[in-house]
Amino acid sequence: MEREDEGLLKIHLKIHTGEKPYSCSDCGKCFKTSTQLKLHQRTHTGEKPYYCSDCGKRFKTSTQLKVHQRTHTGEKPYYCSDCGKRFKTSTQLKVHQRTHTGAKPYSCSDCGKCFKTSNELKVHQRTHTGEKPYVCSDCGKSFSQFYTLKTHERIHTGEKPYSCSDCVKYFKTSTELKVHQRTHTGEKPYYCSDCGKCLKTLNELKVHQRIHTGEKPYVCFDCGTSFSQLSHLKSHERIHTGEKPYSCSDCGKCFKTLYELKVHQRTLTGEKPYVCSDCGKCFKTSTDLKVHQRTHSGEKPYVCSDCGTSFSQLSHLKSHDRIHTGEKPYSCADCGKCFKTSTVLTVHHRTHTGEKPYYCSDCVKCFTTSAKLKLHQRTHTGEKPYSCSDCGVSFSRLDTLKTHQQIHKGEKPYSCSACVKCFKTATELIVHQRTHA
Repeated sequence: MEREDEGLLKIHLKIHTGEKPYSCSDCGKCFKTSTQLKLHQRTHTGEKPYYCSDCGKRFKTSTQLKVHQRTHTGEKPYYCSDCGKRFKTSTQLKVHQRTHTGAKPYSCSDCGKCFKTSNELKVHQRTHTGEKPYVCSDCGKSFSQFYTLKTHERIHTGEKPYSCSDCVKYFKTSTELKVHQRTHTGEKPYYCSDCGKCLKTLNELKVHQRIHTGEKPYVCFDCGTSFSQLSHLKSHERIHTGEKPYSCSDCGKCFKTLYELKVHQRTLTGEKPYVCSDCGKCFKTSTDLKVHQRTHSGEKPYVCSDCGTSFSQLSHLKSHDRIHTGEKPYSCADCGKCFKTSTVLTVHHRTHTGEKPYYCSDCVKCFTTSAKLKLHQRTHTGEKPYSCSDCGVSFSRLDTLKTHQQIHKGEKPYSCSACVKCFKTATELIVHQRTHA
């Protein structure tokens, strides 16, 4: 056997014996070969003896340089036999092939979750250890991943190196650009196997799937409320802290989320960029449009597990659920009164502040809620959208229609506790009760 082969055999045998005779004098880490030790020591010395003649970038190993040079030459010598995709390194090819085989050879000893690469496992393990080794030199914020730090640093530098060729919009990351480009192409490559819905991003799919699983992994430490999205938890936490970091440059009003600020600004500008393809009605938010479209489709995807009642909006289901639980989690800081929803609390607050943010453009009368404004505006337009199916008489308010329908039914649901006489409306009952007073 030649001397060179003997040397290779000796190195190979160390795989079986686990022998690592070469130790680093700086950190004590051990290696199977002197070459491996030499490469490792460069992490301490910072030595990068191999440099790229095209851009001057330096590298610790000749292999790293070779791979880097392919970014200049465009060379991708490693070819996937399943789909034809090409890669710069054999490692990239190997990882890619696992998308075809489904292999996830790296498993977490803490929770058993499996991953395609050792790097993915390493990053995941930081969710258990809480380790965040990458620190921003500008603000001291820490990150578990290097690329997350790089993206964060662009907040300080303002750098947006990725531009869209369709509309010349700029982005901080290639991922943001890719997602944005789907607004031009209409591509929605992520498919929900439960309901068939298609989404633009993997994250949107993950969040959507929680509707089916009921998973709410983000928990508020103050009150224990759970959320399906981290952004929802962050917004919720501001209820406890009172923080409103987003302010309107026009009126100075502050908001808990950037989304709330944007929606508010549209109330000032009158902008309604979301249009219903069925009736042409315009809306300030995509959510408002989506909810409105259910009036055409009749879709009510949110079902009460207690009584089976269906709702077109999740917020309506949550409010309804509190009928069963009796829960009133929103309390007024001024008088201590409790409410089932944050919306009802906000409206109630206005009884203390006197605020009436909704005004009529016809007569400048002001109202505490948009619903009251809408009802008032019908006095100007003459609109009566609620029609009686028995006689065809129309009404501007739903409650007035319901009262009217009792004429046809003969129904008298309001009874007097003093004499047990019954009435069609609460108003009639109140008038009657004055005869006893």
